[in-house]
Amino acid sequence: MPGRPIVVKIGGSTLGSHDTSLRDLVQLQQEGQDVVVVHGGGNVISQWMQRQGLAPQFVGGLRVTDAPSLEIVVAVLTGLINKELVSLMHEFGGRSLGLSGIDGCMVEAEIGNPDLGFVGEVTAVNPEPIRAVLDSGYIPMIAPLGVHIRDGSENAGSPLNINGDTVAGELAYALEAEQLVFLTDVTGVMDGGGRVIQRLDRRRANILFNSGVIQGGMIPKLSACLRALERSPVANIIDGREPNALLECLRGNSTGTTIVGGFGGGRSG
Repeated sequence: MPGRPIVVKIGGSTLGSHDTSLRDLVQLQQEGQDVVVVHGGGNVISQWMQRQGLAPQFVGGLRVTDAPSLEIVVAVLTGLINKELVSLMHEFGGRSLGLSGIDGCMVEAEIGNPDLGFVGEVTAVNPEPIRAVLDSGYIPMIAPLGVHIRDGSENAGSPLNINGDTVAGELAYALEAEQLVFLTDVTGVMDGGGRVIQRLDRRRANILFNSGVIQGGMIPKLSACLRALERSPVANIIDGREPNALLECLRGNSTGTTIVGGFGGGRSG
């Protein structure tokens, strides 16, 4: 039985000159911990879209992606950002291999909401390429894209943009991850009064969703945590701008939100 990796989602907005996330990842690798990384890059994508005269639009925290936008998303995520991160990992003494959900048909998806354009909802995950990379001693650095299912439609086999938080949750589920950690540019999940909720269970998370407290970019993050918790014991949403945030979280010193849940059940949608 293969070991249970930790799945880490790195938000593009958390990666700055003072960020220690990549160094933390290298240290975990050197300690023998299997880690799978999903990276974002929304801010850089928006910058490139604006250079092309395209206005970024979001619905429920998800990027609307028309055909010209999709070209930029694929180029920026799989090219520019992915390779920058892999290069930095090697500079810090780590071993990393850049992939996307398209490679090895790792993430299959379909268009769920046509109003969002070429945005995929995950239908299947093939974890074999990830396990092969881990077994070879590398950290998979994964760009959140997918392949449209081969359903005979005009979009069959084409790339789809998928929210990075969603991909992280689906990979954590497929890999039965030891835990899922979101490194974000916020301090955690906030209650109605703007205070960080240090600990959540599935029931309270659903109450927060239903009461409208969870909004914008936190919606896919918390949804992904609940998806992962169907097979994983714990998920965390923490501030990736804090020094050694990832290492401290894995040592049980999380300053953000820890979400726990039994196996089975969960929020759909």
